[in-house]
This record gives sequence, structure tokens and C-alpha cells, in this order.
Amino acid sequence: MKSFIVALLLFSSVAFAQELNCSVTVNLANLAPSDRPLISGFDVAVKDYMNKTKFSSGDWQNDKITCAFTILLLTASNDGNFSAQVIVTSSRPVYQSNKTLQMLRINDGNWQFTYQKGQGLVANQSAFDPLTSFLDYYANIIIGYNEDSWDELGGTSFFNKAYKLCNLANSTTFSKGWSRSGMYSRQALAEDILNDKYQPYREAYYQLYYGIDYYENKREDVKKAQDVIVGAINTIAGMRNQIDFSSIVLRTFFDASSGTIVNYLTSYPDKSIFKTLKLIDPSHTSQYDAAINLN
Repeated sequence: MKSFIVALLLFSSVAFAQELNCSVTVNLANLAPSDRPLISGFDVAVKDYMNKTKFSSGDWQNDKITCAFTILLLTASNDGNFSAQVIVTSSRPVYQSNKTLQMLRINDGNWQFTYQKGQGLVANQSAFDPLTSFLDYYANIIIGYNEDSWDELGGTSFFNKAYKLCNLANSTTFSKGWSRSGMYSRQALAEDILNDKYQPYREAYYQLYYGIDYYENKREDVKKAQDVIVGAINTIAGMRNQIDFSSIVLRTFFDASSGTIVNYLTSYPDKSIFKTLKLIDPSHTSQYDAAINLN
């Protein structure tokens, strides 16, 4: 299996200046018709920023990461203050396959920012800006999750950048959504995933996606690949006394990956793995029950 891991690390030999291939959709339905011109061109500005900004140091050695921002504008004012709900998604290809896997699906309902029509967006991760720092944060989260799936703990530097942005935000008047409060906060996600107690989860995360890549490339040995996936799930389940299973880290993982897990384990002979999944991820019980009852 070591040779397969080496092959994964050599996934692409082409270096790109930027890391993301991001699509942006902006929904203005909640804004009064008179307010909609205030945000004209915003989708293009965000898309250009995400796709033209370089978020990593050194040369990016992998294919660009496919991701998307769906932005629902909630309020607007003539002085350039806006609030929005944003759904952030990302995916990555299965190694040497035409299949893709959803990596992230985050629903962030608390984005407050300022914007003037036609303004340029300038990247500076050492200073807080309510607009670009939000984009920087999710760019780092997207890249971090992607890198963790290819290389064990490979996303750490990106999660650290995301966490530093949270610290910058918490000393400003735009701390809502950043500070550690409520059902979802950016700080909770970045801080917890860097906590040592979540390291076994991150190692299992890598093993799970390694198992999926192995599954698609070693079809003659599907059971072995499934055993790797099941082992990763059992590792996470074994952490019940160390971590909070309602934490944003676990919820983010299962919201994005529960369907993928079911797809790759439907034919697994030991259906008890779905009972384990129900215990650690009750919010997707219906998916696991369907898998149990399929055969």
C-alpha cells in the first residue's frame, strides 16, 4: 500500500499560481429593489478575488480545488453595510478517476461586511477586513480540508491561518459569526480542528479518503478498501470519551461526507458499521437506516 500512497502524493506535477477554482452565486431576492444596485458586480468581485488570490506559500503543486459560494444577501444599507447567509461547498477528485467527492458543505448564516459598488478587493491576511477576511478564512478552510484528505495532517498550516483571522476579527465590531458562540462559529471550527484531542479524527479523515481512493483504483480488492474506511469510522467512534460528537468539527465532516460513506459501504458485509454511524452521527440516521435495510 505504500506505493499507492506515494502515487497519491504525486497526484499532479503541474504547479498553479492559485489554488482555487471558485464559482460564486449571489441571490438578491431578500433585498428591496432599490437596494440591489448597491451590490452590483459583487459576484464578479468575489469570484475574481477567490480565483486570483494566492493563499499558500510556495508553488501550489496540485490541481485547483473546485469550490462554490452561494451568497444570500439578507440586508443592505446606503452606507455600504450588508449581511448575508453563505453556503460554502468544495469537492475533490477521486485519485485517477472521473468521480468527485464533496469535501465541505457549510451553512454560515452570520456574515456582516461593508462594500462599495466597484471597489477593488485587496488581499492582506495580516489585517482584518470584514469582506476579504471572510473570503480568506474559507479559502484556508477549503484548502486545509483538501490537504488533510491527501496527506495526513497536511492542512494544518491553512487551519492555523484561518484561526488567526478569527483572532483578528474578535477585536472588531464585526465579531458576530467569528466569536465562539451559537450553533456555528468560524472560531470554533478552526480552533477545534487544531486541538490535539481532534488529531486522531484528522488522521482517520485521511485514512477514510485514502480508502476511497484505494477502492476506486483497486477494484479487485474492494473489501480491503472498505476495511480501511470502516477502520477510520471506528477510530472516530472510539473517541467518544475525548471529544464532543455534537462539535462543529464532527458536524461539518458528516454533513459533507455521510452520503459518501454510505455509497462506499453499501455492499460491506457487516452492517453493524451503520449502527455505529447512527450513534456518532444521529442527524443522518435516515441514510444509515436505508443502508441497513437495503439488502
